[in-house]
Amino acid sequence: MEETNKVVVFQVGNEEYAIPIRFVTSIEKMEGITPIPHLPAYVNGIFKVRGELIPVIDFERVLYNQSINFDESTKIIVLQTDELSIGVVVADAKEIIDIPQDKMKQLGLIAYKKTTYFTGIANLDSRIITLINPTQMVQSLEGIREIQEYMKEQKNT
Repeated sequence: MEETNKVVVFQVGNEEYAIPIRFVTSIEKMEGITPIPHLPAYVNGIFKVRGELIPVIDFERVLYNQSINFDESTKIIVLQTDELSIGVVVADAKEIIDIPQDKMKQLGLIAYKKTTYFTGIANLDSRIITLINPTQMVQSLEGIREIQEYMKEQKNT
């Protein structure tokens, strides 16, 4: 049997990205985010999912240093990483697909410090999809330790 990677494909800016499905808890509508002052600019606030408060990150700000334009297709992909649960705001969560291993290419940019969470490129017929490791992405975000501490405090109160 050919090895595949099951991923959730989503859009940020004009590009397609994917996260392995094992990290994805749910895909939610863009609503009910509570802003928290003094957090890094990439954090929209916190969001309640099934009784749990999670930080919400504007992925367009992380990747392109600009805020996402919210509309009816804007979604929050809820991820469970080794570090914490996190919501990632994306322009659109498109589909779940299997990417055959032979369509995966390693990135020469992995050595670049700011993109260590890009784990490869899927080269599919008319599409190029960048794969992301959410655990490495969370670890690369400036100020994430403080957010983790804040979320632990909220859980304990």
